[in-house]
Amino acid sequence: MAYAFDRAGFQSFDVHMTDLQSGRANLRDFKGVVACGGFSYGDTLGAGIGWARSITFNRVLSEQFQAFFARPDTFGLGVCNGCQMFAELADIIPGAEAWPRFTTNQSERFEARLSMVEVLESPSLFFQGMAGSRLPIAVAHGEGYANFKHRGNRDAAIGAMRYVDNTGAATEAYPFNPNGSPGGLTAVTTADGRFTAMMPHPERVFRNIQMSWTDAAKTGGLEAYSPWMRIWRNARKWVG
Repeated sequence: MAYAFDRAGFQSFDVHMTDLQSGRANLRDFKGVVACGGFSYGDTLGAGIGWARSITFNRVLSEQFQAFFARPDTFGLGVCNGCQMFAELADIIPGAEAWPRFTTNQSERFEARLSMVEVLESPSLFFQGMAGSRLPIAVAHGEGYANFKHRGNRDAAIGAMRYVDNTGAATEAYPFNPNGSPGGLTAVTTADGRFTAMMPHPERVFRNIQMSWTDAAKTGGLEAYSPWMRIWRNARKWVG
């Protein structure tokens, strides 16, 4: 993830929760926050919830995150465990109140595969100019089901991406949809587009060589960037 942001022209910093808790780092010094995927808390049940609670149960951190989210010049991206974490912080992220909680996949298994998704028309700053794109993307999660029974509002949530089947239609069918989320929903965003949460991993497929296959003659070769690189370039353009 840091490499993708670096390639797009950002300065990337690896900040741990302990850095924020101890005061070695402070969100006021940053324009963007990215909550990365990758087995937070051992990817045990409710991993994203535990991560979020380390913020909401700490008054100093809660106030720091609320101040960051409220600034009009900031952006945020949550991926996989980070998506779960962002969803649990929805009450303090302006415009995220309708987001669901992400719970156990309907297959009741950890799913790791390349899945086909469609980028939806949305205000997300990350997906500008990408609506209608259907692309393979890496998924690796055990809790990616967008569960509106626990929280959120399906009718009000702003979708940014969904799983599609081999005909290009939105799907809840396994294995096209690895977690069974309603309508194939796998990414949500806020009305102003500054904050986006998504279960798949675009940072694992932003180079052609990371794909299962690419038409090298048409895409610039294996060492070229894949279409997903536009996510980070969009973010850099938004920052200015």
